[in-house]
Amino acid sequence: MTRNPDAPAVGRRAQALLDRPEGHALFLDIDGTLLEMAPTPDMVQVPPALPALLGELVVRLDGAVALLTGRRIASADCLLQPLRLIASGVHGTELRSEPGGEIAMLAPPIPPAMAAAVAALGGRAEGILVERKGAGIAVHYRHAPHARDRLVTELRAIVATDAGFVLREGRMVLEIGPGGFSKGSALALLHARPPFAGRRPVMIGDDVGDESALREAERRGGVALRVAGEHFSAANADFAGVDAVRAFLTTFAARPSASPMTRGARGEWRRAPAGGRER
Repeated sequence: MTRNPDAPAVGRRAQALLDRPEGHALFLDIDGTLLEMAPTPDMVQVPPALPALLGELVVRLDGAVALLTGRRIASADCLLQPLRLIASGVHGTELRSEPGGEIAMLAPPIPPAMAAAVAALGGRAEGILVERKGAGIAVHYRHAPHARDRLVTELRAIVATDAGFVLREGRMVLEIGPGGFSKGSALALLHARPPFAGRRPVMIGDDVGDESALREAERRGGVALRVAGEHFSAANADFAGVDAVRAFLTTFAARPSASPMTRGARGEWRRAPAGGRER
């Protein structure tokens, strides 16, 4: 992707949020938004300051921060420890509705026969990685881009055997999961609950899988902010890349908050009582 060096790293819509940060709720993708893409999901690099930054955002927004990720929530926890944020995983099929709480499975695991058929595709070409993800299964082809068309054909045939499942495309990944679930459905579910209810949703994402949540945020009167990369062009994005997202979030978190919160023993954030000290 070629970017105009004179273009701002953070667009005007994102800058406008910094002028009036009150009353918002943040919904954040991880890969390609908070973290740079990596050759494989387990090779991503997490900046040491990122967990603390996310914790500061939770404080700033009275807890109204959630991760909407294609990863399993347990995977996100490993990356961002010690935080255990409110989160939706595997495109809406996993949910943790409270910081530090249990993870609920909203859809059953992918059927064994379907999982086996997808797993067999791992041998089609060197560099293909098959990742089982509970209710979904992903085929990464970043190291075998020439295999994409064949993989799409074979995965479509597998999906056609069960009307309850759909094929999703992402950044050098193809994924089968249950229909009726998405990051958009996850945003809608969380936005109806405290601490998100009544706040203006802000979704930040970079990929095809984020589009349903970007649309849902706008449908609810919120803001959809796009990150430039392999999916969104620089001309149509609000952020030049991951660094610009993190810089924006750092500035956002630095805005003073009138509602102090403290962190509990499990990494959860909760509002401090009057006087600012937790008992």
